Amino acid sequence: MNMLSPDSWLMRGMADVVDAIWINVLMVVTSIPLVTIGASVTAGYDAARRSLDGEGHVTANYFRAFRDNVVAATLLWLPFLAVGAGLAYAWVVLQITPLLVPKFGLTILWVIGFEWVFVLQARFENDVLHTLANAYVFGVTNVVSTLAVVVIDVVFVVLVVASVIYLPGGAPLLLILGYGAVLMLHVPIMERALRRYR
Repeated sequence: MNMLSPDSWLMRGMADVVDAIWINVLMVVTSIPLVTIGASVTAGYDAARRSLDGEGHVTANYFRAFRDNVVAATLLWLPFLAVGAGLAYAWVVLQITPLLVPKFGLTILWVIGFEWVFVLQARFENDVLHTLANAYVFGVTNVVSTLAVVVIDVVFVVLVVASVIYLPGGAPLLLILGYGAVLMLHVPIMERALRRYR
């Protein structure tokens, strides 16, 4: 097969990179009011999933998912925002040894919930409390998938920080790819875990 054919792995890969960049741009724009970050992540996941499945246009898919999920995803995001801010304060300011175990425990719970709650919001119709509870059920029962997406996130953050410190010229490329590229990597892992529930 010709590598420049639209169906070649090279061209499909390039199309996925372009879609990841565009999803990242849409997420950044719609996350400017910080309260909409949950809706942006939900819409980003939905758009990334549909892009990899070849369904529709990225922009239309993104804004449809954003519109459909903005209320529920925002209600899900606000507790994560509050607890995340508290955890950041605790890790940076409260350097008290007896607090290490609760800080680690709450951080692990926060990460598990964050990785799953917006995926479930994008994929299933449910009320906010059941979506939140199911995020922890899925996060614990699919521990390999949870660890895989956490590793992807950690590697991305480490690459960005290392680029800023050691190779500032590479940081803009990583920031352009941003969380859209991370979501494109998350989709196959999460969809495999969700396969039996579709």
